[in-house]
Amino acid sequence: MNYRGAGGTPGGEGSFIIGLVMMCSGFYLLLRSIDVSNSFTMGTSLYQMPMMGYTASITGGMLLIPFVFGIGMIFYNAKNVIGWVLAVGAVSAMIVGVLAGLRFSLHSMSLFDLLTILVLAIGGLGLFLSSMRN
Repeated sequence: MNYRGAGGTPGGEGSFIIGLVMMCSGFYLLLRSIDVSNSFTMGTSLYQMPMMGYTASITGGMLLIPFVFGIGMIFYNAKNVIGWVLAVGAVSAMIVGVLAGLRFSLHSMSLFDLLTILVLAIGGLGLFLSSMRN
């Protein structure tokens, strides 16, 4: 019987499973310790454009103006390309503005906790990948 394990080599199943469990638990703990917050409101400046020595700010609420005109044009004539461009462009700009305003911060933890998470995640990844090679 010519049985091949992880990576096409004999054996390696143990390190594959241990590495997979370590990697998954480490990255799970790392992602669980990150806070995500956002400062998006309709009055928050999403984009800034320089105009003749003055900086004009475009807020989330201002993006509703082309969106409303676009929706009106679409309901009047669904084949109106300008309406679709206005509506899709405004929604896309709002999504990009929300994503650009995201802030990530790590929970307060001891150095031991952080080192344990990193050893589990990166050590498990290394063990997992080493079990896959020939």
